[in-house]
Amino acid sequence: MAELRKRAARDTDPTLQQQPSEDKGSDSELKVEKDGLSDSESKADSGVPDVPVPPDDTPEVLNKALSGLSSRWKNWWVRGILTLAMISFFFFIIYLGPMVLMMIVLCVQIKCFQEIITIGYSVYHSYHLPWFRTLSWYFLLCVNYFFYGETVTDYFFTLVQREEPLRILSKYHRFISFALYLTGFCMFVLSLVKKHYRLQFYMFGWTHVTLLIVVTQSHLIIHNLFEGMIWFIVPISCVICNDIMAYMFGFFFGRTPLIKLSPKKTWEGFIGGLFATIVFGIMLSYVMAGYRYFVCPVEFNNDSNSFQVDCEPSDLFQLQEYSLPSILESVTGWTTVRLYPFQIHSIALSSFASIVGPFGGFFASGFKRAFKIKDFANTIPGHGGIMDRFDCQYLMATFVNVYIASFIRGPNPSKVIQQLLALRADQQLHIFNSLKAHLTEKGLLPALEEAAA
Repeated sequence: MAELRKRAARDTDPTLQQQPSEDKGSDSELKVEKDGLSDSESKADSGVPDVPVPPDDTPEVLNKALSGLSSRWKNWWVRGILTLAMISFFFFIIYLGPMVLMMIVLCVQIKCFQEIITIGYSVYHSYHLPWFRTLSWYFLLCVNYFFYGETVTDYFFTLVQREEPLRILSKYHRFISFALYLTGFCMFVLSLVKKHYRLQFYMFGWTHVTLLIVVTQSHLIIHNLFEGMIWFIVPISCVICNDIMAYMFGFFFGRTPLIKLSPKKTWEGFIGGLFATIVFGIMLSYVMAGYRYFVCPVEFNNDSNSFQVDCEPSDLFQLQEYSLPSILESVTGWTTVRLYPFQIHSIALSSFASIVGPFGGFFASGFKRAFKIKDFANTIPGHGGIMDRFDCQYLMATFVNVYIASFIRGPNPSKVIQQLLALRADQQLHIFNSLKAHLTEKGLLPALEEAAA
């Protein structure tokens, strides 16, 4: 009778259906202990279904070439070779220009979303939740339509106003976006199945949190790019540098564990990566600040219907002379130094990439440990999935966007004029008279008229 009661309980409670057998449980505990988790943590997570571990997809050429090395050094060489390949690809897409960079960001966003959603699907696949995967991709489409529609309206204003269909879509953009989302919401409600309500709402929340983390923050990367490619390249490069240097310092000098979520991370790697990244950020900023291609905002040229990167660099990218503190003066023998103001900002960016940025990686590590997986996917040998490489980049993108809005960006006259031109003639005339009265009251208008004469 006791066995029948246990079997009936498993049949009625979905969470019990996924409980592994005692043998499987012991195997999973041994596997978790190897990754650095304690017995208590293993027991606490024993109710979480295991996600299938992706097979090793290291290229056969590398496996043969590195067959004589230990697993530690083999992993070091695989990661190093693939890192150089990814850096080379990064340089190549920078050379191709801002439009290609935007497309790459979109592709990375879609792949990261796919990796996280696939984990959710693998965990709860046995429940056969209806429409989960379809609705997840539908919501991704809705969110991208909203964000990119806002961007098109903002940066392609004259083009949108010139084409009648685009003007209509722009005018009712938010209503259309809400209607699309509402359709998906209704589809989700209609897909609810008895006995699986709680799991379906888990998946609904899973999808929306993924959208918040991946899509929203990847859209901020594109906004940073429009401010100038330097705001895109320097932050991303700082995160890459910190990741590499922290790994190098930790590999050769690491002795003191940093955090339990990532047992391989050490204080030596953390501190070494911090100083190396700050120096790298200052040097990279000095090189890039001298080129208009990197510092000018990405703007749309109405005459040629194409993007252009050409402007008179702002004061942020003009060399200025700074007096050194007495301590540095006694060490270096210099009284002043010529720097770009952006280099000072780069210290803030590189410091964030080194101190706070790794917490994006720790967050991802906690997520992976919750589901007993090593990586999000096996897209890049030795590195895992695309999300494993971009877990810190998304946090960095949000910081850069907030930093620009708080300390850099001022009112944009060209966008104000674009909005004024979209008004009716009587509204434009009213604003003109109000502005004229304001300037006359301040005594600026007569001076402007005399200068024009």
